[in-house]
Amino acid sequence: MDEIVDAELVDDGEALALVSDAPPLVDHNTVLYPGQDLPTAADGPKYSERDLYVSPETAEVLKKKDKTDTGPMRAFKAWCAQEGRVAEPCTTATYTEYGAHLMRRGLKVSTIRNYMSMIRTAMPPGKRPDNSEYLAALADYRANNKKALRVRRAFPITLPYLVPMMEKAEADGRPIGWRDAAMLAFGYRFLGRSIEGANLDIEDLTILDDRIVVWVPEDKSHKGEEQTIPLKDRPDLQLVPRMRRWLDYLAEQGHTTGPVFRHLLKDGTVASAETRAKTATVRGEYLRGHVVNERVKLWFNAAGLVGDGRPITSHGLRAGGATDLAGAKVSARDLRKAGRWKEDSPIPEVVYVRPVEDAEFDPFAKVPLHGSEPQPSG
Repeated sequence: MDEIVDAELVDDGEALALVSDAPPLVDHNTVLYPGQDLPTAADGPKYSERDLYVSPETAEVLKKKDKTDTGPMRAFKAWCAQEGRVAEPCTTATYTEYGAHLMRRGLKVSTIRNYMSMIRTAMPPGKRPDNSEYLAALADYRANNKKALRVRRAFPITLPYLVPMMEKAEADGRPIGWRDAAMLAFGYRFLGRSIEGANLDIEDLTILDDRIVVWVPEDKSHKGEEQTIPLKDRPDLQLVPRMRRWLDYLAEQGHTTGPVFRHLLKDGTVASAETRAKTATVRGEYLRGHVVNERVKLWFNAAGLVGDGRPITSHGLRAGGATDLAGAKVSARDLRKAGRWKEDSPIPEVVYVRPVEDAEFDPFAKVPLHGSEPQPSG
């Protein structure tokens, strides 16, 4: 018969006793004053089962915030399975090797940083890998691979591109075209990040005759700072009538609260939580980022438009609005305010204002054409 050592039965809810000869609890951060004894598990509080469980309601909220349900994490899991490595929680060696794998693929430095950060954050608390070795390798990659530093910015969908896209979306009179035309107009005028528009609820909007007032609880540049943003309409944009038509259709379907931009079924019916049960993600009834990207590309191509090689994405709506403002000689300061960039952000000046100025700058315009009569001086 096996010997049972230090076994003790406790009633439900009773404190879980700890053995008196527990080993010291010390690590490299332990600081003791002269005369203090080494701390042990016996010195700590006595926990019961009540201290370890969360309520069913809290559990549901936490399940919806699954940090492992991301594209980078899914790709990491697939790579680990192929390599015979453990994905969760991963070792520092596995984490470092995956970073090297992304570098061997020639990805941009910014992309690698984003992917690796999301993977590390998704690991269980207290079990995140050390990223020092990976960061050292990334620094070397950055220094020796200049192409990986290149940022491919989205093609700016300015009004000459936007208007044909909206008209094409509306051409056959289907509800999905109404949704997309409203989404295109709103994305351009809102001048926000595409995910901010996709996250909005109907309750966040107040629609007036000449504008839409948007309430935003916070954004990337203003954490914990709510904002009320008036979006004045324009005759060429028709933001108010397009948004009213879409929201009226949602109301006919029984949706007067919740996501502004929703999934539709093939017959035009608004997809409910039940109908999306098989394909639902953590975003639920809200459109996912890749869906918005696909719709922008669809209507760009359907309108017969041609870009300049830069990617056509939903961010192009924000870039298009900012580019039109820069072309209208709006200052970098006013552009920062309109797009809700931080006050010290160089992006409006560097990405939008300066390229417009550079495009207009042509010192050779002052050189007379060969064979033409010289212009009198003075």
